[in-house]
Amino acid sequence: MTDQTLARRLAAFAVGTSYDALPDDVVASVKMRVLDTLGIATAASTLETSRAAREWARRQGVARDGLGTSGIGVAEPLPAAQAAFVNGVLAHSLDYDDTHLPSVLHPSASVVPAALAAAERSGADGRDMIRAIAVGLEVCVRIGMAGYDREAGNSTFFEHGQHATSICGAMGASVAAALLDGADEKRIVDTLGVTASMAAGIIEANRTGGTVKRIHCGWAAHAAISAAELVGLGLTGPPTVLEGRFGFFQAWLHGTFDASEITDGLGVEWSVPGIFFKPYPANHFTHAAVDAAAALREQGVTVDDIAEIVLGVPEQNKRTIGEPIEVKRTPETGYMAQFSGPYAVALGLLGGSGLGAGLDDYSDELAQDSRRREIMAKVDVVADARCTEIFPRQFPAVLTARLADGREVVTEVLTTRGGPQRPLSFEELTAKFADNALRVLSNDEAERLAATCRRLEECADLRELMSPLTGIDA
Repeated sequence: MTDQTLARRLAAFAVGTSYDALPDDVVASVKMRVLDTLGIATAASTLETSRAAREWARRQGVARDGLGTSGIGVAEPLPAAQAAFVNGVLAHSLDYDDTHLPSVLHPSASVVPAALAAAERSGADGRDMIRAIAVGLEVCVRIGMAGYDREAGNSTFFEHGQHATSICGAMGASVAAALLDGADEKRIVDTLGVTASMAAGIIEANRTGGTVKRIHCGWAAHAAISAAELVGLGLTGPPTVLEGRFGFFQAWLHGTFDASEITDGLGVEWSVPGIFFKPYPANHFTHAAVDAAAALREQGVTVDDIAEIVLGVPEQNKRTIGEPIEVKRTPETGYMAQFSGPYAVALGLLGGSGLGAGLDDYSDELAQDSRRREIMAKVDVVADARCTEIFPRQFPAVLTARLADGREVVTEVLTTRGGPQRPLSFEELTAKFADNALRVLSNDEAERLAATCRRLEECADLRELMSPLTGIDA
């Protein structure tokens, strides 16, 4: 066994990275991700699944040791693991959270809630939390990338039906939590070793329904806090937890992984600023379909002009947003519509709210709307060779509309909005935050929360950040 195991390399990176060593774009990116995550979680607070998550957390018991932390929509102080669970569930529930490509995982929805809870419990300040989130996001992404098969052009986690978001998210979040607990290198190695036995998640609900995916990031954040606490009480983990014969990559990926994705440029080249923000509250695979259909509408093509539509997407995406096609053409709920290619086309053709598609466009009523059902019935989802070649560096789409008069009109969207090639501006991301937060908060509360996020490095007491969110009536 070498002294330089992957867990030890990650632990050395974590401990050796100070706030002052963070590049400016990493700090700016983390602050925006905290803003984005809290806005999404606030908007999600009214969902029935969010109410279930809060009630489950309350039933585990409120904090009575003076170290309680804040769960969104929970007036009582919660133990840190329970608060992280609640906030992580809410952060991922609208499918509005950020995405890293090509690993195809959503890092912030696990890492930010875990860091918020750990920072609040430990009394850390904003600079401490920014540092922990930056390191946790980087660890999450690098472990996810180790499972990316460049030859196949897809995540091996995904191919196995595993939700890399929750599995890798737990690992990254645990490093953030351990840092905020004041852990040294050995404790971080142990924390990774313990978290690996808690990380989990499968993605069948993406295909055929069910709301279980909404808890994945909450459970990852819960695992992260729990592991850090257990290690603080003396539990230990294997230093070879990642690459070992019976370790993380053997268990999840049958031993097929690329260690260089973890180690190359660690601490020098940062993935954090390149994580894609989501402009639309739906599975990221559907976004280019919304844009392509909107482009068709902008060319003057109306719904009544169209005889049939073919949505070409990467082969890997088709399974999530196009199969079973009869289910994707007839989503019963707004949640199912978030994973439907045909619904994305209908939305783009009709026009949506927000930045082009907003939360109001994914209601149960609209999922069953007869006009949208009429459009969805005309949509077929197929694998497109060019899109497959581009995936997963982008989630492209090519839309071919065959019109009633015999003409054929093609629109294509080959880059994903919200990423480095088509970034959201600060104003657009703030507008997204406001659209989310103002569903629950007053204008003054939302503005104060946004202002605190913008100056997060100056925040001495993180309860200032969370206090507007615990008393919301959700």
